[in-house]
Parts: sequence; C-alpha cells; structure tokens
Amino acid sequence: MKHIKFFKDINKDSVSEAGGKGASLGEMNGAGIPVPPGFVVLAGAFDKFLEETDLNIEIKARLKEVNIGDTNSIEKASVVIRDTIHDHEMPEDLKEEIWEAFDKLNADFVAVRSSATAEDSLIASWAGELETYLNTTRENVVDRVKECWSSLFTSRAIFYRHEKNLIDAHVSVAVVVQKMVQSAVSGIAFTVHPVTEDRDQMIIEAGLGLGEAIVSGQITPDSYVVSKSTMQVLDVNIGNQSKMLKRSEVAALEPPVQNVWVNLDESHGNKQKLSGKQIIEVAEMCKKIEDHYGFPCDIEWAFAEGKFYITQSRPITTLK
Repeated sequence: MKHIKFFKDINKDSVSEAGGKGASLGEMNGAGIPVPPGFVVLAGAFDKFLEETDLNIEIKARLKEVNIGDTNSIEKASVVIRDTIHDHEMPEDLKEEIWEAFDKLNADFVAVRSSATAEDSLIASWAGELETYLNTTRENVVDRVKECWSSLFTSRAIFYRHEKNLIDAHVSVAVVVQKMVQSAVSGIAFTVHPVTEDRDQMIIEAGLGLGEAIVSGQITPDSYVVSKSTMQVLDVNIGNQSKMLKRSEVAALEPPVQNVWVNLDESHGNKQKLSGKQIIEVAEMCKKIEDHYGFPCDIEWAFAEGKFYITQSRPITTLK
C-alpha cells in the first residue's frame, strides 16, 4: 500500500507522514502499550488528492482572498473550501486502499481521527478544531477521511494562518483509522498534576460511555489523584454524571447517526466510575507511557469488556 501504514510500521519519528497522533499510536503499539489496532492514511494521500484535483491552487487563492478583519469573509472561505473538498471524488486507487486496510482490521466500527503533521507549536491553535468521527462504518469511512482533511480549513484555522503569516506554509493532515472501543468507562489522564504541577501526582478523570463526552467538556467526570512513587490513590472526587454518549443502535436513520446521548439515573451516574484497583491499573499504564517517552503526557484511555486501552498520548505543553 502506497498511502497507508499500519501502526506496526509507524513510530515517534513518523510525524511528517502520520501526524502527531498517528506517530504516537504507532510508537505506543511498538512499546507494548494496549492500543486498539489501526492504520494511518498518510499525509501524502491528502497532498495527492489536492494535486490530482487541482484543489491546492483553488485553496491557495481562496485563502489569499480572506479579509482577516471580516469574520464573514473567513467563514465564507471555510465553507467554500470544505464543500469543495467534500464534492471532489477521492481517487479510486486511494479508496480501494482504505477499504482494503479497513477489511484487515476486522472491525464493524472504527474511529476516524485527524492527525496534523505540523509541529505542536505551529498546529497548537487549531489542533482542537481538527475533527474526529466515532463509530464509523465501512460504508462511511471514505467520506469521514475527507471530512478530517477538510477540517484543516475551519474558520479558526484560517484565522490563525493569516494571523501568523502561515498562508504559504505547508501543513498537511494524516488520518488515523482505528478499531472502535465501545467503552463502558473512558477518560483522560495527566501524568503530572496540571494545576499544582506536582511531578509525583497524576490525575485520572473517568466517565461512563465514550470518551468524546469528557474531551468535549459535556460531562463532569470523576477525578482521582494518584501518587506515582507509591501508586496509592490520594484523592477521589466523584462526578455527578447525568448523561452518557454511546453508539446509536438505530441504523435506519438517514444520514446515519453514529452516537447518541443516553440519560442516566442518579443511582448510576453518581457512583464511582472506577474501582481502586482499576484506578491503579490505569495509573500504571500511564506511568509506563511517561517513562517510555521521558516527558509528562496527556493521555486518553478507554475500558471495554474488562480491558483498558490507550487511544491517544501527547506531551503536556502547559507546564512551566
């Protein structure tokens, strides 16, 4: 395959082709961290798509037309560029590669995630704007890859490019396609306390359902503080969770609705989401990741069918 690599063929030095997210998943996979299987549609595939459709010329022209003082002008450019990417057919050989790789995962559903190739400092302002699609099927995977590509041209990203004089800078995007974990519990972890910056304290947040709910700030998760040196739970703060995000089981909806919110009763949502033993299991995995990289990490994890998985890890960039 010319434009796709599986995680086993990617490591931390693959950022230029697999993006930060893809490179990190490949690196952790190689280090024996439990990462759900997956592959990366390499950044070169996006560049090929733009060249073969001549969209690279049109995008440059649209970006140069933007009046940075006029939000309508920015919004219009974003809509036009994103629609144009969506309306152009993906090259047939690339489609076939994506479907072939999808079939090798032996998964009914995948997560499709944007993975920018620029350095953290360059991409930081718009990394949060790049899109993720959970519970994607084989039927929808090609469209989802294109939507991840086009998320490089949100209004915020265009504004940032102008503000930083990056209109002519080459920023590309790879796309991670990963077997979906239908998590009963999921969350994030910071291997250094992000508020006190205590290097011995790790914070783990946990919520019921899919992790997107926590990442997007739509639920209040449990929060656990763990000592890395003693592996003891120092503090437990239980979040009152009133709803959870899960895969929709209504396949007949058009367009297909991948995920739905489910209301929780108090007896379920107000319970501690992880046991003490499970908290330590997550903490040990996260410490292993930090030890492997040699720097503090911001980690996303998921728990399904009795097993923990790591779905992302990146450096904590806010520490002094």
